[in-house]
Amino acid sequence: MNKIMLIVLALLVFSCGSKKAITKKKDPRKTNTERVVIPKETKTDPEVITIEEINTNITKPITSVEEYIATFGPVAQEEMRLYGIPASIKLAQGILESNSGKGRLSVEANNHFGIKCHDWTGDRIYHDDDALQECFRKYVDAKYSFRDHSLFLTTRSRYSNLFTLKKNDYKAWAKGLKAAGYATDKKYPDKLISLIERYNLHKFDEVVTGTKYEETVVSNRAGGATYTVVKGDTLYSISRKYNITVKELQDMNGLRDNALSIGQELLIKPSSTNF
Repeated sequence: MNKIMLIVLALLVFSCGSKKAITKKKDPRKTNTERVVIPKETKTDPEVITIEEINTNITKPITSVEEYIATFGPVAQEEMRLYGIPASIKLAQGILESNSGKGRLSVEANNHFGIKCHDWTGDRIYHDDDALQECFRKYVDAKYSFRDHSLFLTTRSRYSNLFTLKKNDYKAWAKGLKAAGYATDKKYPDKLISLIERYNLHKFDEVVTGTKYEETVVSNRAGGATYTVVKGDTLYSISRKYNITVKELQDMNGLRDNALSIGQELLIKPSSTNF
């Protein structure tokens, strides 16, 4: 009897030891759930901003001129760096021609400068302008309208004289655009200048050029009559028009030669204080 009990006890001890061994055995199929986190590399090299990187995604309608300027100011500055067109001029034109982003062409076609189709092969929209249902370019994003405006001015020879003007002389650019035939409205330059000065848009130019706008005409010509140079003008033709000599015209304006630029403002009659 004692032998039987000893055998049973031995079997029980062996059985318990086997179960413990089994429960402790690691399942080779079990997946390791630990994660190894690799820190991302930090980029320290300065990046060049491109128009594609500028966010102009408009999630709600623009309701004010200030919102328009805040949204498209960086785009206008980048275009100025690349193409030499004053950011102040581009912003003023955009505000004027798109009704601060609220006009139909800007809302439905992202066209802020009223650029017509011409040789355009992309999407288009039809809108009443000088004639009924004229064809206008349509863009996927408004910033590409700003780029197309830059290309429009830089690739057409009639605007070439604009790029001889100082980049921070917004008054000369405003008058030069009108003289080159950009707009038929006689008050177009005055409207641009008014917008630039009302909203201090010339500050955007100053950031790009690193220099402040300098008044080059009015400060020393108060009371005198002036003339704005248009395409085809020469010192001789202007002198004949105002019955003065070329030498007098040169002396009044401090000119050393006969070179003129479209949009340049010339004194053609000195003020009484200059006598």
